Amino acid sequence: MRLAMRLDPKPAWSLATSWLAAILVIAGLAAASAPAGAASFQPLEIVTKNGVQVFSVEVATTEQEKQTGLMYRKELADGKGMLFDFNPEQEVSMWMKNTYVSLDMIFIRADGRILRIAENTEPLSTKIISSQGPARAVLEVAAGTAQKYGIRPGDRVGHPLFGSK
Repeated sequence: MRLAMRLDPKPAWSLATSWLAAILVIAGLAAASAPAGAASFQPLEIVTKNGVQVFSVEVATTEQEKQTGLMYRKELADGKGMLFDFNPEQEVSMWMKNTYVSLDMIFIRADGRILRIAENTEPLSTKIISSQGPARAVLEVAAGTAQKYGIRPGDRVGHPLFGSK
């Protein structure tokens, strides 16, 4: 006599869904720890007395991208940065909360001219850093960049946000 065994599919399905849920949680945690921000890089040029300096920047346009910015990142390579679009031109305030790397914040007017530079900002600080005038955008680059390349207020920024490159 042969006994037919029939397995109840519910325990196997429950185990499979538990594994799937665990994989999704792990994938979600990995994505959350990845740098947030714009998906692609765009070229940006700054014309200084010393010549043209070219940067590769992420552009933060959504509220979420602007709120997160460069937070949680442990490094920012030379020549890289993030450009925050605050259209229309307005008084802009930034801070360094949850930002581990010191930055130079370059405040840019709607015409593409640099309004102000806040150099060597303090990591993790909640101190408010103001544009001190109307700005269309803010470019964040590694601390020391403005000094290294001779970037000064009045220099021109070339990028499509300002009607150029």
